[in-house]
Amino acid sequence: MLVFPPLDGPGNARLRFLFEDCVLDTDRRELRRGADAVSVTPQVFDLLDYLIRNRERVVSKDDLIDAIWNGRIVSDTAVTTRINAARSAIGDSGEGQRLIKTLPRKGFRFVGKVREEQGPGRTLEGETPVEPRRPALALPDKPSIAVLPFANLGGDPGQDYFSDGITEDIITDLSRFSELFVIARNSSFQYKGRSPDIRQVGRELGVRYVLEGSIRRAGDRIRISAQLIYAVTGAHRWGERYDRELKDVFAVQDEVSRTIVAILVAHVNKAEAERTRLKPPATWQAYDFFMRASDILSVRWPSFNVADLSEVRRLLERSIALDPHYARAYAALSNTHLIAWMRPLDEDFLIPAALERARRLARRAVELDPNLPIAHAHLGMVLTFQGQHEQSVAEFEKAMALNPNFTDWRFGISLNRAGEPARAAQVIETHMRHDPFYSPSAPGVLGLARYLLREYTQALPPLRDCVSRAPDVREGHVWLAANLAQLGRLDEARAEAAEVLRTDPKFTIDGTSRRLFLYKRSEDAEHIFDGLRRAGLPER
Repeated sequence: MLVFPPLDGPGNARLRFLFEDCVLDTDRRELRRGADAVSVTPQVFDLLDYLIRNRERVVSKDDLIDAIWNGRIVSDTAVTTRINAARSAIGDSGEGQRLIKTLPRKGFRFVGKVREEQGPGRTLEGETPVEPRRPALALPDKPSIAVLPFANLGGDPGQDYFSDGITEDIITDLSRFSELFVIARNSSFQYKGRSPDIRQVGRELGVRYVLEGSIRRAGDRIRISAQLIYAVTGAHRWGERYDRELKDVFAVQDEVSRTIVAILVAHVNKAEAERTRLKPPATWQAYDFFMRASDILSVRWPSFNVADLSEVRRLLERSIALDPHYARAYAALSNTHLIAWMRPLDEDFLIPAALERARRLARRAVELDPNLPIAHAHLGMVLTFQGQHEQSVAEFEKAMALNPNFTDWRFGISLNRAGEPARAAQVIETHMRHDPFYSPSAPGVLGLARYLLREYTQALPPLRDCVSRAPDVREGHVWLAANLAQLGRLDEARAEAAEVLRTDPKFTIDGTSRRLFLYKRSEDAEHIFDGLRRAGLPER
């Protein structure tokens, strides 16, 4: 059943907007100029409210129609008439455009200086305190959506992994449609356990739509509720509840994804959907073990330890034992061996056999499901550390060809090592837009790309961002130390070198760096080593 309730008015959050000699009071729904009340129609009031709330960006005609006319078909003349009425009400004009500016072929923007009146910490009855807002992101040209973590209503916090896993799979399913712009899982999960204002989520993630829902699991039954919200206004566009047997969970995920795509996209290529669907495991128990392992990987990274590594492998091996053809489990197991090779967790650190195990498992995942993007990405990551740079880039490109919304900051590592730092910078910047709450490692890889391009000043902010957000990750300090040294800021460079040795006391340029920094162009590797020497890191 499809449910399309009426759109909520855009002025739900009760604020007073002050600009020039005007006050727009959204609680009283009153507009005043100086001491005088100004009579305006409800549509004109809502239009002003909407433009002011979205003043950080250009508002398209379609945005206005969705918000003010509930998506009904209206003429250009009707829109122009309301815009002119709004301008007149606040003392603006089509010629002057001091407050409401028309941008030809783009839309409208409120450009006046605005002060919002709501005291710090003040809340309205039944509302939570207002949190500081992140800057609003520009909306993509295509339909855009974020899937918030589905709430676990089963009463057992230990079942969170299950609702998180279903959410992640819905994100993956939606990402496969080239007609959509889908926010990455990492950013969507920043809202887990919160009840945010959906309009604020839309602004922070730069999307028009948000999917939220809940999951209740009881024995061999499952209930999934989902609702699609138009984030610009907070209006509900679709809702559904599914009561099924647990073994049918994959069919429910698919049904939710396809319904949403049908709503957001006029024409969906069903053949493409069938081609790219995730291949479900033979049994839901294998899926359950996989989701438990994935939960540990996502929650505990980057502070991953040996106990975590052992538990993740145990769960994935049980998953594979139940379904020997489950490609996602093989891909995740490959990643655990790559992590062990890259980080000093146990005896596998920088041991070629560990890297070869990672390659073999990733290759098996690709053989089992050639349409699984993450399998190609894991294989690409292994290949770059084995010095097979062209093959590594090719695997990441296959992942992106299979899923136009697929994003992985590690592709930047592959490109940096393959001698393509300019492209690496572009890839990371695109990743950050798809994943606004990106991993701390992403700006580090961006900073390294700028370093390799000898853009040391531009490299500094992302490298500092990396180390401030992940102070115990060695690579960020390594790259920042080299960059500071190239800038001639030797005291700061030596301080970062000390942090490198704090996180990895056995670090040396000849040992650790030369084994980790296997670059296609020897001059790129020597460029990094030169910075590390200047920073004072030990040669041997």
